[in-house]
Amino acid sequence: MPAVELFSHPAHHTRYRAGLCSAAALALLLIAALTYVPPLLVAYRSHGFWLKQSAYREQPTVRFRYELLFVATTGPGPGSFLAWSTFPAFNRLQEDRLRVPLLSVSVVNGTSPFASDYDLKNIIAAYRDRNVPLENVADRAKTGFLLFMYARYNSFTPHSEEKSPQVHILILSSWRSGSSFVGQLFSQHPNVFYLMEPAWHVWVTMYQNSAKVLHMAVRDLVRSVFLCDMSVFDAYMPWKRNLSDLFQWAVSRALCSAPACDSFQRTDITSEMACKTLCGRYPFSKVEEACKTYSHVVIKEVRFFDLKVLYPLLTDPSLNLKIIHLVRDPRAVVKSREQSVKALTRDNGIVLSTNGTKVEDSKYKVMQEICRSHVQIYETATLKPPSFLKDRYLMIRFEDLVRDPLSEISEMYKFADLSLTPTLKSWVYNITHGQGPGKKKEAFKITSRDAVNVSQAWRNVLSFQKIKKIQEVCKGAINMLGYQLVDSEKEQRDLSLDLVLPRRQHQFSWSSFNPKN
Repeated sequence: MPAVELFSHPAHHTRYRAGLCSAAALALLLIAALTYVPPLLVAYRSHGFWLKQSAYREQPTVRFRYELLFVATTGPGPGSFLAWSTFPAFNRLQEDRLRVPLLSVSVVNGTSPFASDYDLKNIIAAYRDRNVPLENVADRAKTGFLLFMYARYNSFTPHSEEKSPQVHILILSSWRSGSSFVGQLFSQHPNVFYLMEPAWHVWVTMYQNSAKVLHMAVRDLVRSVFLCDMSVFDAYMPWKRNLSDLFQWAVSRALCSAPACDSFQRTDITSEMACKTLCGRYPFSKVEEACKTYSHVVIKEVRFFDLKVLYPLLTDPSLNLKIIHLVRDPRAVVKSREQSVKALTRDNGIVLSTNGTKVEDSKYKVMQEICRSHVQIYETATLKPPSFLKDRYLMIRFEDLVRDPLSEISEMYKFADLSLTPTLKSWVYNITHGQGPGKKKEAFKITSRDAVNVSQAWRNVLSFQKIKKIQEVCKGAINMLGYQLVDSEKEQRDLSLDLVLPRRQHQFSWSSFNPKN
């Protein structure tokens, strides 16, 4: 027995009861909740305790591609028709009966750049207006049209496609910004297949459209060229064609050497005149054949005004695309444009959406659009860019390039995974240390010039009144891209005053800038 008994009570025949609101009842309820509720929540969130499938099924990406076959009858006899289609083989069979329509394209789904719609009314109107013979003008309304259109799609998982072994470089710039010179820096490299402005063919064929409408056609052509699929030119060039039918073909060293032409070696520095003399009659099929033998495909293009248009190419698993964005002081661009006013009138009309009317840029409306596009491209690429742009965008200023050519070229080559050869170093020195700024008739030619003199020529040639107008129109671009405004003619003429500022992040948005017209 215990030494001390504090309390005792007989337990036999004794019952204890607690009320519903007692502490014991609440404790029992809490224990039950903790026992049953957590497992049920886990089961709900995990969709069951056991895996129903051993693998996760990824939803395939579906891309739609529209195909067209268009036939217009022009008479009752056999062969009295005109035709066009999205099938290159069919187009090649039509020879003189092939006609290219004007297409009005719009994106159906903004999240999918591959879905598009064709304005059939515009296609038919274009055929009737452009292709029915003049003697049948009175009967145009009676001309018969047959249109076959269908959409096909294929599904795939992105990880199943292998990255292209080629490197694709797009030199993105505007007219008279030194882009032809930069293009030659790549063209003369023995590992590069280069084309200068292949989208010229799109703009010449569909000149009645605006630059915005033509963006998709230009992008599709550029993609095909990057993939060495030159059948994309079937819609824009004659059926029987040679190398010489391609715009500015002779500035491409790759088209002047084997396998495109047997007159030069890949390691040679070629000239436009020599290439035109010796290689112009080679068949156009040599373009595709040559393209497939190079590790790098480089395109210089001036017909993109929005970086977002290129997103489908940057996310395309079949491409390995990098963008070099070349800019130049807008005041120097205007001075250079004045040397080639007539040559730019058609392009001006497309930029300003004048429905085919040629325009002289006397009020700098085109320059305003060019400056706007440079700012938007630069902002898009540097201010909160999408993840797929990382390490794939490089901005180069023409003024930096001519002041220190080898350093800037080395940076571009490193970006493009190329090496600078001794032959190229010597050529670069010679091409940038010529005499004078170049003649007016050489505006579109790459000749040996004093490059620094070229970059500063506007300060001695343009009047201060013109400079003020350009600065009003392009103030945002001048500030953002790192150039100094001038407030007087004295500052303009003072060549000891450096107007090219060190590179930095220039914060500017077009929404905060309204130029005076």
